[in-house]
Amino acid sequence: MTIISNNISKAVKILNNEDVVAIPTETVYGLAGNIYSDKAIRKIFEVKQRPLFNPLIVHLHSVEQLDEIVSDFPPKAQLLADAFWPGSLTLVLKKKSTIPDVITAGKETVAVRIPNHPVTLKLLKKLSFPLAAPSANPFNRISPTKALHVESYFKYSIQMVLEGGECKNGLESTIIGFENNEPILYRLGAISTEEIENVVGKINVKNKKEKTPNAPGMLAKHYSPKTKTYLVNDINKFITDYEDRTIGLVSFSEAITASNIKHIEILSKSRDLKEAASNLYSSLHTLDHLGLDMIVAQRFPDIGLGKSINDRLERATK
Repeated sequence: MTIISNNISKAVKILNNEDVVAIPTETVYGLAGNIYSDKAIRKIFEVKQRPLFNPLIVHLHSVEQLDEIVSDFPPKAQLLADAFWPGSLTLVLKKKSTIPDVITAGKETVAVRIPNHPVTLKLLKKLSFPLAAPSANPFNRISPTKALHVESYFKYSIQMVLEGGECKNGLESTIIGFENNEPILYRLGAISTEEIENVVGKINVKNKKEKTPNAPGMLAKHYSPKTKTYLVNDINKFITDYEDRTIGLVSFSEAITASNIKHIEILSKSRDLKEAASNLYSSLHTLDHLGLDMIVAQRFPDIGLGKSINDRLERATK
């Protein structure tokens, strides 16, 4: 039976015993294990039912730890690290030979980041090893932004969720890789493309790859409720077309009413995309537990974090 606890010492003990712990970050909760323990990493894949071809993100407490993990650090990676670490940015860099292939799906690169959450930074500093920590949800399901979300998924599969409150950003990290030392965006996330480009200039986007993905979050189907989900431009027309269905609505800022709308989640009454992003997964969790015929989400403005929200909703509809 999983316990939710803020006892960091207990989490350290479990991780030192080559088991896994769910940890809080500013993005979403992660399912963490020692990157050098084959037993722990295999358990992450097993508990999540995650395919082994999908690489994991390594979590560090400081830039100094990079020397242990990566063999090359391009100048523009340094600029991005200086601008966004600790924070919601993952960099895909050439790995050292000591990094196990199971972490990187056999690739010559490894995904790394420094999370910006006080509880997890404190935990990482108490460990003698970095942590691999994909989102703490079954593969393809909605990412967890609260400890209770994790417990509902893995009540009998893991020993502990380290309590860290609700995740501030509520979307996974933005992932940047490098080709010929130039940055490539592999996953839209909690740092907008515009913010990245303010630091390193225009970047190419390659965020869809079904086979041997370069980074997590590139598969077409991801972040999905069990309830059939639709992303639409014209909510009013869609609702009219499905008058005989019970609908849960994800709205940016409007309170839309209709007889077949049984519940509405408004992500930001002030139309703040950062607030909307932080509320997205929690709203999907709420709607997914109501026994509805469908979830209908309004397409967001295609700017800033609106692009990241639309990306998650598009993958949720597959």
